[in-house]
Amino acid sequence: MGQHVDGSKPSDPEQQNEGEGSRSAARRYDANAERAAKDTKKVQKLAEKAKQAVDDSEEGEELRQAEEKGKRGAQGHGTERR
Repeated sequence: MGQHVDGSKPSDPEQQNEGEGSRSAARRYDANAERAAKDTKKVQKLAEKAKQAVDDSEEGEELRQAEEKGKRGAQGHGTERR
């Protein structure tokens, strides 16, 4: 993706290979994450769906176990338990 077959680079900067730590990809991610977080109705709907999955679904017990495992793994590694 970094160069054309003839060795020239794409004229569109978004198409050029930036290597590890792509700044343009980071900018796109940040913009999309901010936009998603500002959509409070969608965030609330997804939060309710997640709560229902934990409380009511067959996979609820597995999700609770994974949460507890994550909390135990985070203790003592500079991350406070919430």
